[in-house]
Parts: sequence; structure tokens; C-alpha cells
Amino acid sequence: MFYTIETLSRYRLTPDSYALAFVLNDCGLALVYFAAAVVILLKSKRDGMALLAAVALVTYGCTFSSLLYLAAEGRPAIASWTEFIAVVGRMALFLFLLLFPNGKLTTPWTMAAYVPFCLVQLLSLTFPGTPLDLKVWPGHLRIMYYGIMIVTALGSQIHSYLKRINREHGQQTKWVVYGAAMSFLGFFVTSGFIVLLPSPNPITYISLIAVLSVAVSIIPLTLAFAVLRHRLWDIDPLVNRTLLYGALSLSILLVYSLSVWYLGNLFQARGNYWVSLIATAIVAVMFGPLKEWLQKLLKRLMKGRHDDPYAILAGLGNQLIKPIDPEEMVKVVAESVRDALRLPYAAISIDVNGVPQLAAASGVTRYDTYHFPILHGGERVGSLTISSRSPDETFSSDDRKLLEVMLRQAGPIVQNVKMHLGMKLLAGDLQESREKLVLAREEERRQIRRNLHDELAPRLLSLGFNVAAAEQYIGKNPDTAKQMLSELRGEIRSTVTDIRTLVHDMRPPALDEFGLLGAIQARIDQMHLPELTVRLHGPEQLPPLPAAVEVAAYRIVVESFVNVVKHARATSCDINIDVHNDKLIMQIEDNGIGLSRLVQPEPGGGIGLNSIQERAAELGGHCTVEPRDTGGTVIKAVIPFGAKGEESA
Repeated sequence: MFYTIETLSRYRLTPDSYALAFVLNDCGLALVYFAAAVVILLKSKRDGMALLAAVALVTYGCTFSSLLYLAAEGRPAIASWTEFIAVVGRMALFLFLLLFPNGKLTTPWTMAAYVPFCLVQLLSLTFPGTPLDLKVWPGHLRIMYYGIMIVTALGSQIHSYLKRINREHGQQTKWVVYGAAMSFLGFFVTSGFIVLLPSPNPITYISLIAVLSVAVSIIPLTLAFAVLRHRLWDIDPLVNRTLLYGALSLSILLVYSLSVWYLGNLFQARGNYWVSLIATAIVAVMFGPLKEWLQKLLKRLMKGRHDDPYAILAGLGNQLIKPIDPEEMVKVVAESVRDALRLPYAAISIDVNGVPQLAAASGVTRYDTYHFPILHGGERVGSLTISSRSPDETFSSDDRKLLEVMLRQAGPIVQNVKMHLGMKLLAGDLQESREKLVLAREEERRQIRRNLHDELAPRLLSLGFNVAAAEQYIGKNPDTAKQMLSELRGEIRSTVTDIRTLVHDMRPPALDEFGLLGAIQARIDQMHLPELTVRLHGPEQLPPLPAAVEVAAYRIVVESFVNVVKHARATSCDINIDVHNDKLIMQIEDNGIGLSRLVQPEPGGGIGLNSIQERAAELGGHCTVEPRDTGGTVIKAVIPFGAKGEESA
């Protein structure tokens, strides 16, 4: 901008000092670009992206030096050379932003914007003064043209950040995006002030040009940080402070302008000292609270609500006091963790019977996942799974402190839900057990009915017919009658034997006659095994046992002993029965060939180890089968009785 000598002298400036200010400003700006290019070349001379960055910085930095354009006046060759350097600088910088940091295009569509951009630059350079020359274009078209370039470059870097390979890649992209955004924003804002101010004084104009140079010099500094990759400082605090002070400055400007406008209209005064003083006082009073509010808002938007854990817990408590299902409580906790830390994903798994089960999930997993145990009473009851806000991001100390507070609150809730799920599983198992008992009972009744209806009833009917026939032959043919009665006696004995067998299958009569130990000994004696030495050990007097426990114990011992007789090839067998803490303990040991044959079930669904183990499990006990160190097998079964056993019976 040109000023008269009188205008410059009014601000204590001369034409020489005014020109010197611009020369120093341009040289300083170019020096920043050249210094960044030199540092990059010295540190990364073999890196292709470093070479491209150096070319872009040197050529693009030359476009801000007014000395080149002054030297080109009246010299077409120098003017062409200067314009060529400017074109190369713009194309090189644009290409660098599209390829950084790995030298590859993030998406093919960026080339669709880069090729036309370069074509227009080259046509403008080749045909100066024609409609193809950018200098001839209207201002709004040039703004649109360069705006497309800026948006494409920033979009490419943002896309590169989202698809980055590792944390260093992401930090590099952050620095480039931050530098380019701040530089372009500062350039447009400062240029807007220069254009909109009707007639700025020389001091104001020089200050605006200096601010413009500072804004433009952000690009080489951030590019140097990104390309060199040495000590890539975390840029998030810098972005946070930039947003904070930018929003604060804009808010103060608006408050001051509105205060001056309102007070000026209220008191019908313009440029009044008191109006400015009152507006300044309003800004001073609002500065502290406004800064604190903006800082809290930005921190919550970027990282979550670290500053107010009480409000988070209070909100969580307000949700949990509502009448909701216990399983929904876990979902409320997961959503609270996700909202408090601004996470893309949070899920809670509960350990049920030692197996983790996903109980609730909120959001979608995007990046790395981290797992944190949920403890209650010193015991792990579940785990929290969260996803990072971006790839390779680590959680800060504030994040972990807030997580620790929320995990402590989640412990009792998860424990409550764990107990609820356990009760549901127990209820399901109980229902299944009841159904099995009913089915077994009905199956047993059907078998008894079949035996009575299909076997005993026809036999008894046949016996009745035989008795009637014998009555007819008593008077006519006594010998025939005697023969029929003799046959009838045999049939009656066979029928009685079948009835006893049926009753024996329901409950061995020996149990009622001799007791458990006596019934087992009677069964052993019935088998007549001179080659097998059998020793039965037990207390002198067993406590009263529930009927179900007594039958199960008898079946387990007898079935185990029969297995030994049939398969073990043993010469010795010890049967020990004892009672301890309301538990009946049975142990059958032999010196036979071991488990190789015992594990095989009987053909036709007969006696086997599965049957023995099922009998013990039905009454809440257990049965184990193990080899002996000295050869043979040990079968040990434990069945609880007493109150629990009576309930089972």
C-alpha cells in the first residue's frame, strides 16, 4: 500500500524506513523457509519425501520475497524466471501434502484435483496476459481455485491420519495438518483485515503484514518437525491451547464489540471514553470465567469429563436407581464409561462359572482395544473392554484415574448381575433336573405297568383258568387233576420269582432285612468267588440314611464289584465304607489289570462307570476312578446325606 510522505511523517516514518520494514519482513520469512529446507536436507538427505519438502520450501518461500519481483520489473527474463519458481513452489507444496508421509497417494481421487491444478499453473505461466493467466482471473475465481487446492490437501492429510499405520505416522500427519490449517487460516484472516480496513495507517499495515508473515511461517516449522521425526512432541496439547485461545479471543472480541455497540446506542455516544472503559471492564470481568468454561468444554469434547468425576458418578447413580432389569445395569455402566471418556466402544464381560460372557456393549470397535479387570471383594468378577479414540493411542494418567474410579463403582454392580445370572443358570439347571426326574419317574412307572400288564396279568389269568380246569377234573379224573395242580404249583413259583425280581429292581429287599453293609455282604456271598479275596470294611453302626442314598450306595458298590469280577482279573478286592461330615464315602480297590477294561461299558447298556458316576451325581455327590500306584483300580464315591440328602431323596 502506498502512502504519501506527509502520511508517513505523521507516524514518524520515512520512505526508506517504511521500505526497510517490508524488506526485513520478506527476508525474514524467506530465511525461515530456507533454514527449514537446509535442516531437512542435512538430516534426511536420502529420503525422497525430505527432498520434495526441501524443494517445496525453497521455491514456495521465494514467492513471498518482494525483492525478486522488484528486481524483475522491466526485465522479462527475470520476471519469467521468478514466476516459474513460484509455479514450481505451489505445485511442489501441493504434491508434498498429497504424498506425505509415506510417499503414496492416500486415495486416487486426489490426483484428479492435482493434475488440473498443475495444468492451470503451467498454462498461466506459458500464456501471460491472456484469459489463461491467473492474474487476469476475477478475485472470486482465484479464491475458489486455490481453495480447492487447500481443501484437497487437508482432506488428503486427514484421510492419511485415519488410515495411518502407526502412532508416529499419526503424529507426523497431525503436525502437517495443524501447520497447514493454522497457516491458511492466519493468511485468510489477516488478508481479510487488510482488504476490509478502509484506510489503515502505515503502522497498522506493517503490523498486519508481519502477522501475515508469522502465519505463513508456521508451514516450514511444522513440516520440519514432521519430516525429521525426531522427538515428535504430542501435538494434542498445542491444538487444545490453540482452539482455547482462538475461541477465547473471538469471544472477547464479540463481547467487547457488542458492549461498545450497546452502550453507545444506550447513551447516544460514539467514541466516548467511558463507553470504552465500561466495555473493557466487562471483558476483564468475563475473561476468567469464560476462559475456564471454554477450557472445560474443549477438554470434555476431546478427552471426556476428567474434571468432574462426581457428576459422572451422580449421573450413573441416577440411572441405576430407576426400576431396570439387573442385566440392563451393566449396559448403563458401559455407556457411562464410553460417554465419560469419549470412547468409540466400551463393553463389559462377566465371569460366570469361570467362563467370560459378554454382558453389555456400547458403540463399535474401531481401533486398539484394552482390557481392565473388574474386582469386587478382592475377586475378579468381570472385565471392561474399551477401544482407543485413535490407532496406537495410549490412555493418559487422567484417563486411567477416571477409569479406576468407575471400575470401583462397577464392581458391586457386576457382582450383583453375576449373582443374578448365576441364579438364572441354577434355576435353569433345577428346572432341567426336575424335568429329568419327572421323565425318569414316568418311564419307571411305564416299565412297571408293562411288566404287570404284559407278563404278570396274563400269567395270573392263565393260573385262574388252570385252577378252574383242575376243579373239573377232581371228580372225574383225580390223576389228571393232580398233574395239573403240580404244573400250577410250578407256574405260581415262577410268577412269585418274577414279582420278587420286579420288587428287587425297585429296592433290594436285603437293604430292609440286613441294612447297607449286610446287603452288600449278602450279595458278595451269593457270587461264590473262591479265587477272589473280598474284604468289606465299615463302621459298626451306620447312621440312618435316606432311602435314595442307601439304594444308590448299594448299587454303586455292587456295580463296581461286579465290574471287578468280570473285567479286572483281580485276586484281591477291598471295599471300604465310612461316614464323615454327613457324607457317605465308598472306596473299592482291586489289584487287577487296571482301567483298560473297566472303562468299557457293558454291552447292551449294562453296568458301567457312567452309570456309577451318574448315580452319585444325582444325589449331589461325585465318583472318581483312578489307577493304583501298585496296580489295579480305585473307585471312590462320595454322597452327601443328612438335611441335604433328605431333600435329594
